[in-house]
Amino acid sequence: MDERQRIQQVLSGNTSAFSYFVETYQDMAFTIAYRICDNMQDAEDVVQESFVKAYRNLHAYRGDGKFSTWLYRIVYNVAVTHAKSRLRLSEHEKEIDDASLFSQTDLQLSPEAIDEQREIVAHVLDLMPESDALILTLYYMEDNSVKEIANIIGLNEPNVKVKLHRARKLFKEKFIACYGETEKELQLQQ
Repeated sequence: MDERQRIQQVLSGNTSAFSYFVETYQDMAFTIAYRICDNMQDAEDVVQESFVKAYRNLHAYRGDGKFSTWLYRIVYNVAVTHAKSRLRLSEHEKEIDDASLFSQTDLQLSPEAIDEQREIVAHVLDLMPESDALILTLYYMEDNSVKEIANIIGLNEPNVKVKLHRARKLFKEKFIACYGETEKELQLQQ
């Protein structure tokens, strides 16, 4: 059953069919909210509020883009509103469940090596501004296109491309600063 059919089920009164969307998208929704709020409790509140808004406004989903893009735009907007209303973005240590962010596509790596890579990437992302870390997360870990990211965060595509380029560059600089790898060594590891 595809997502359009599930949406029709929900709109037809089968409220339990919405649980599919919660289970499928809650991890990334939390990641987006956490990157903006920088607080686990606030991120959980934002995700809950976002799913309630998505449920109540499901009839407004036009279906001209991916459901995830529509939902992540809601999460982004709720998180920004929430963060602004609290007038703070704390700098406390982030405690993200990194396992939900990364896929284990490289079967040649041991589980320990994969865990180490996750920790390194999460550490470098934590050193970056939230907006840069969010764009990298949406692009590389959630496989959203530039167009989808533009829709999620409310920028035009050229701005997203520029921000993505700058975020990549900053990630590389932070990585080299923390782990002492040169560009040549990074390319050999890929």
